[in-house]
Amino acid sequence: MQFAERLNALAAKIRQQKAIIDTEEATKNAFVMPFISTILGYDVFNPLEVVPEFTADVGIKKGEKIDYAIVRDGDVQMLIECKKSAGDLKFEHASQLYRYFAVTNARIAILTNGEVYQFYTDLDAPNRMDSKPFLILDMGDIDETLIPELLKLSKDEFDLDSVVSAAEELKYIGQLKRHIAALFQAPTDEWVKFLTAKVYEGPITQRVRDQFSSLVAKASRQYLSDQVNDRLKAALGESPLPRTEAATLAATVTSESVVEKELQESDGIETTLEELEGFQIVRAIVCSDVKPHRIVHRDAKSYFAILLDDNNRKPIARLHFNRSQKYIGVFDANKAETRHPLSSLDEIYEHTDVLRASVKNYES
Repeated sequence: MQFAERLNALAAKIRQQKAIIDTEEATKNAFVMPFISTILGYDVFNPLEVVPEFTADVGIKKGEKIDYAIVRDGDVQMLIECKKSAGDLKFEHASQLYRYFAVTNARIAILTNGEVYQFYTDLDAPNRMDSKPFLILDMGDIDETLIPELLKLSKDEFDLDSVVSAAEELKYIGQLKRHIAALFQAPTDEWVKFLTAKVYEGPITQRVRDQFSSLVAKASRQYLSDQVNDRLKAALGESPLPRTEAATLAATVTSESVVEKELQESDGIETTLEELEGFQIVRAIVCSDVKPHRIVHRDAKSYFAILLDDNNRKPIARLHFNRSQKYIGVFDANKAETRHPLSSLDEIYEHTDVLRASVKNYES
């Protein structure tokens, strides 16, 4: 298998098994050792390549052990410290890594809970591990842009100089992306004020700021949905629909009464990114039978409807995501809905046949 395929295969295994992995030792065996062997390509049973329970005395600290050391040409190149998969990673967990980093030749330190891998180097001071990772790999949501850098740490493609030289840029790009994602999901007061000033001509009172908080969040979700739509259409060989110019959009919001009307029309309905992602999956499934632009969504308080031709008499699916247990509702030839529980969005693909059958029934 190719590198990316092996990465996705391990990610699928982690999703399936993480609920039953509740100790550090189990995390190592189930997730970390396969990562070292199948992803990085090192032989976990060869002590010339992988040293478990690596020991190096550090000052007055004697006999401390690091979980794994990756060795190349007789020198330690990477140190790996593991925590149990059920816990979040914190820099306090890296204390042993921090001490060992200074007394070995390692330039890369990895802190992991089997699902999230944080990669550190010594950008701030030579031979001193940074306090912030330059790369974070989340196996639950793999950022494909990081795969080429991760490949450079594998046994066959090892290029430490290239990784370290790119580390500073990776570090700041990663932090910026995470901050941007946070702003899209939960806009800060400063971000709301900044964007409101770009489109609202009146004085920005506290009342206006409160009103625009929901509008900024809604605009952010719609923008992300538009980006996904364009990528889907590009993949299908279709031209994206022309967009309204930003200046025209800005001109539609010129008074507090317009803002209030928009808020009243939303009637408390909040379309989530997860619902939009589910919609894109359903549309990708049924676009083999109809043009993608004919598949639309309508959000309601109790469910998220996916319709053919924006016709509520032609339901394709309903996403019941406003609850702890998520469901997808599919329809038979008599438009009777059957709900199926979902543990992840990927499980929507298990209902491909019935989704396509619904569309074919309407077309016939």
